[in-house]
Amino acid sequence: MIIAEAGVNHNGDVELALRLCDAAKEAGADVVKFQTWITDKLITRQVAQAEYQTSNLGVRQSQYDMLKELELSKKDFRKIKEYCDQIGIIFASTADEPDSLDFLVSIGIPFIKVGSGEIGNIPYLRYMGSKRLPVILSTGMSSISDVDMSINALREGGAKDITLLHCTTSYPCPASDVNIRAMLTLRDAFHYPVGYSDHTVGMEAAVAAVSLGAKVIEKHFTLDCDMKGPDHVASTEPAEFAKMVTAIRNVERMMGDGIKRPTIAEKNISKVVKKRIVASREIQKGEAFSEHNICVKRSDVGIPAMYWDMIIGNISNRNYDIDEGIELL
Repeated sequence: MIIAEAGVNHNGDVELALRLCDAAKEAGADVVKFQTWITDKLITRQVAQAEYQTSNLGVRQSQYDMLKELELSKKDFRKIKEYCDQIGIIFASTADEPDSLDFLVSIGIPFIKVGSGEIGNIPYLRYMGSKRLPVILSTGMSSISDVDMSINALREGGAKDITLLHCTTSYPCPASDVNIRAMLTLRDAFHYPVGYSDHTVGMEAAVAAVSLGAKVIEKHFTLDCDMKGPDHVASTEPAEFAKMVTAIRNVERMMGDGIKRPTIAEKNISKVVKKRIVASREIQKGEAFSEHNICVKRSDVGIPAMYWDMIIGNISNRNYDIDEGIELL
């Protein structure tokens, strides 16, 4: 499942959010996901911005003021959900507090996305688990023990279907901090499906994660990386996102079923490429086959070279010309 993480890249404008839905659909995403909150129920007024937010915005203000400007209403999200249904893309959103979760469940989200900031938020995790929907849990800023505690809280609430996303909470995330192998650590530790929430620039990390078994890829999505906003610079524009989707779908096909066997195309090619046993000189009926009268060459007739040891010492039952394929005895 490929999630276009529109997040707050609508800049507080519902019409821009609808354009993001169109672009995500066109780029091949399965899901377009936003973030839903009521600012007064999410954050105190004194909390400072994260450094990346100040850097990306070019403005220093409180997180409260920043989020208030980006907040969409329930009416807006109903409009976005209805529009997604019309154009044929799955709508999802991360609920950052319980009232928003109740609202999103009421309008029909297919799964609960838990942001990395909720790791260790025991009461809220239990509440999310009580909704009995599939859960996708991002694990940025956390250790294995943090993830374990959070999974237990979700399960205590009633969650059963859980997918874990490895994530590095850095916008943008440098290649040296990606650590995709941590996704496999999560899989092996908890035996849940895993995926990757990608904050890097480019598509390499997401494609690499799929090659290692990621079942979900989430990547920040914007119409224009140069737009004003905290997450645009760490997001992917539609054309690049579409290339990533194509690459991921190609990798999925390339993974195959793991059984080592020749393909139909290989079988056809092997008829003229694989080496076979042929006469290295004229051979008379009754003569014993040896390294002196047979050899291995590309040929479309003759016994495959793998049967060399079975042929040596046997008696020819007919005459052979040079380069003629040796037949079964």
